[in-house]
Amino acid sequence: MRNLSTFWEEEDGMGVVEVILIIVVLISLVLIFKKQLTSIVKTIFSKITTNANQI
Repeated sequence: MRNLSTFWEEEDGMGVVEVILIIVVLISLVLIFKKQLTSIVKTIFSKITTNANQI
């Protein structure tokens, strides 16, 4: 019984779970806003290309 209680009190794995949850949330946000992110990136690259040609 003592080993079981120390197992429940141990919190070493909580950091891993938190990181995985953050990654899942970020991936889902990217999937939800994929069209908007793609258009923003295309706009930024077109502005970079236009300004690079002017130099």
